[in-house]
Amino acid sequence: MITLHENYLDEPFAEEAKEVMGQNLSLLDQVSKGEEKYRDSLGWLNVSQWADEDHLQRIQALADKVRKNADAFVLIGVGGSNNAARSVIEALKTKGNPEIIYAGNTLSSNALNRMLSSLEGRSVYIDCIAKNFETLEPGASFRILRKYLEDTYGEKDAAERIIATGTKGSSLEQLCRDNGYEFLEFPEDIGGRYTAISNVGLLPMAVAGIDIRAVARGAAEIEARLKKDCTPDNPAYRYACIRNAAFRHGYRVEVLSSFEPQLRWFYKWWQQLFAESEGKDGKGLFPSCCEFSEDLHSVGQFIQSGTHVLLETFLTVKEGQSSLVIHDDGKKDYFDYLNGMDFKDINRIDFEATIQAHSKDLPCLNVEMERLDAFGFGELFYFFQYACYISAEILGVNPFDQPGVEAYKARLFAELGKE
Repeated sequence: MITLHENYLDEPFAEEAKEVMGQNLSLLDQVSKGEEKYRDSLGWLNVSQWADEDHLQRIQALADKVRKNADAFVLIGVGGSNNAARSVIEALKTKGNPEIIYAGNTLSSNALNRMLSSLEGRSVYIDCIAKNFETLEPGASFRILRKYLEDTYGEKDAAERIIATGTKGSSLEQLCRDNGYEFLEFPEDIGGRYTAISNVGLLPMAVAGIDIRAVARGAAEIEARLKKDCTPDNPAYRYACIRNAAFRHGYRVEVLSSFEPQLRWFYKWWQQLFAESEGKDGKGLFPSCCEFSEDLHSVGQFIQSGTHVLLETFLTVKEGQSSLVIHDDGKKDYFDYLNGMDFKDINRIDFEATIQAHSKDLPCLNVEMERLDAFGFGELFYFFQYACYISAEILGVNPFDQPGVEAYKARLFAELGKE
């Protein structure tokens, strides 16, 4: 269950947000059904389209094969091709699974050499994820990793260890056909940053031992809730409207802050989702992230007392995952006031003190998830995707294209001599 807490918004800002909510309510029905103009980008809107039981069974069967034989699994992908899977894997990973190693997200020779060194002496499988197989980072990494596997195992055995996830009819599919690699479909009707609940995100999660049925179930349950509620109480709609009220008010940055380090990689997924979806036509809030409590001792100074350009959204977890009590050790260190306290309670108190302090100077929200588990991640992915769709529509930009990214790629390929 995702809950949106707005009680830290001051009255003038809350009234401004209420006005935005009243002006855009008709959007809810359009978004729940999916607008015809975005038909080619809405494959994620119905979770069952790419994460029904048939899809999940095929994904799990392939993951089980990899888990049985691999010590290391290299996820080759950049941006939307790895951010969702990585956020779940790094948050929930346990001992005993193949180590998930990431490639295809850098052009640094040092980073790539270190990645290759980490594979030595291990049983390695790889998955190259690329929708159109033209992006430089995954394409270049796939080439060096194919060579590594062929040099290590021979061409025939290497082919058994290579998976690719791409669009049907693409050059990547042809490469797989020509060389006997396993091929998974990258949904043509979903852009990279919306692919968490599909082959793109779910296979790496399953290889890491994540319960992908729970991820899909979490997404499906909140899908039903959000589509059913076409009233101003819809939490994704309210969040989208508050973001737009902030933009109209002159705020230019949204900071996603959390006191749970397990969400570290989720920040990257959230950041890409909103940056690529809304950063167009001179519009949009710049998405930034803070990992508290550490960042309270650095960026926290600016948030509290710097230029007031920020909307701050806290992401919290209702149920604590573990307990660690501080005991009196009999030594005089002047922290006796902590005797008998649990770190999970201290962390919660730190959050409450922070949101109370920050909300005196800027609008603050709290998106609260029930538990930090596979089900909860499924909810988070769908909640923010749905909210992003609504928010971009209110803002007046296309939620699903990324022309700015394509502009830099054209220059890059020209410099590299690609025809």
